[in-house]
Amino acid sequence: MNGDHTPNPISDDPKTPLLPVNNPIQRSPSSHSFTTSLLTPNSFYILLGPLSCTLICLLVKLDAPVTSVYMLAILAWMFSWWFTEAVPMPVTSMAPLFLFPLFGIASADSVARSFMDDVIALVLGSFILALAVEHYNIHRRLALNITMLFCGDPLNPPLLLLGICATTAFVSMWMHNVAAAVIMMPVATGILHRLPMGPTQSDVAGKFSKAVVLGVIYSAAIGGMSTLTGTGVNLILVGMWKSYFPEANPISFNTWFFFGFPLALVIFFALWAILCLLYCSKGSGQVLSAYLDKAHLKSELEMLGPMAFAEKMILAIFGTLIVLWMTRSITDDIPGWGALFNGLAGDGTVSVMMATLLFIIPNKKQRGEKLMDWNKCKKLPWNIVLLLGAGFAIADGVKSSGLAEVLSKALDFLEEVPYLAIAPLVCLISATITEFTSNNSTTTLVVPLLIQIAKTMRVHPLLLMIPGAIGAQFSFLLPTGTPSNIVGFTTGHIEIKDMIKTGVPLKIVGIAALSLLMPTLGAYVFGTDGEV
Repeated sequence: MNGDHTPNPISDDPKTPLLPVNNPIQRSPSSHSFTTSLLTPNSFYILLGPLSCTLICLLVKLDAPVTSVYMLAILAWMFSWWFTEAVPMPVTSMAPLFLFPLFGIASADSVARSFMDDVIALVLGSFILALAVEHYNIHRRLALNITMLFCGDPLNPPLLLLGICATTAFVSMWMHNVAAAVIMMPVATGILHRLPMGPTQSDVAGKFSKAVVLGVIYSAAIGGMSTLTGTGVNLILVGMWKSYFPEANPISFNTWFFFGFPLALVIFFALWAILCLLYCSKGSGQVLSAYLDKAHLKSELEMLGPMAFAEKMILAIFGTLIVLWMTRSITDDIPGWGALFNGLAGDGTVSVMMATLLFIIPNKKQRGEKLMDWNKCKKLPWNIVLLLGAGFAIADGVKSSGLAEVLSKALDFLEEVPYLAIAPLVCLISATITEFTSNNSTTTLVVPLLIQIAKTMRVHPLLLMIPGAIGAQFSFLLPTGTPSNIVGFTTGHIEIKDMIKTGVPLKIVGIAALSLLMPTLGAYVFGTDGEV
């Protein structure tokens, strides 16, 4: 190193600045760069939030407390930022922490409590466990084993497609659907890499590649519907139910599973049938068998080696957690282990407890090293946590500000509308909005409104809340609908027309299945025949 050109980082000269100073001669000659940086679409979107808030405060008059107008103005501010992504979504999610106290909606302490409750504890614990599964490649071992099981001999493309989709859906049940898509896509594309690419690719191989990629992204969304931890939408719904109706029976993990899993199963097999009809032609097995065989999958599995102690322990912890989730509250006659603690323990309690074990049990790889350390947890999705907190805070704010009563009066005309007419419409509206904004934002926007509509119609709120929330997960048409879609779109195997061709019939099936199952199975599982 040439010492003549290396500045001394520490100088004895008191006039030497501690921080480097740019030479004025080296500055950019563009004198209007600051003005140019302000005149951008993003700057307009940023101003749109406070501007819409100000206009509503000045112009809107309601026959209700002034706080209801302020709450409406805050909603306009937040949703304009969420839809345009003027600022990062997690930052917008923190807005209630300063807007609610400043506008007199709620105290700082009460708003802050919305950002940490049992539902969010459930998210944190389950995500830590999901990171452990990802760190030790357990997901990849599971995917390869199941894919080998479904591969068939000779090759059966519809059966192989079923195996890949089923594995993705299963993984998505226990971790966020975006994480499941990110984890499974390399496994799926690793199989597809054995197919010829470019000009030499046959039509059969091209169609099968499309089917696999579409199957992964849609199965990740469908699998997430079946459990509380599969997607943030389900958790937002449960949190809002708890916030609006604190005296009602909470929606536990197993309660949701008994409804969500059968619904997801119906939509999943509809997806598989649609993909087979559109992309798996007769005779495709003979063409693809030249490139895809069990030997390739077996060699990849052998590269992972035998299961280590750490992998076995994480599977045992995850399995124990699932059993605890399913048995906390079983039936009225069989109360479950939660009764031992007088109902004080929740799903989040055991989620964090089992996640804590990961930082205690050694991994037997290096002396003193545990199954997990905090450095591995830096990938925790704090954006989801903050968005959940924002949703719960908004639910409380709409109720405490008096805006809920205003909405209820405005929707009086729906009192005579039959439920079977409104439920599919609610699902369709959510499924349409979610194509242009995030699933979580759509749920946060739609569910409080649906609660008021249910009160007006004099029906059980869950009969509308659940179709609205699950409909927000039917983002099947556009790449921007959800990050999972982007994961598949970036592989280069699919185009927007492929998503529309598959997504439209899948969305129709989803809306129909949800509209039929909610007043039948849902009435039994959630007890919607009774009063709240």
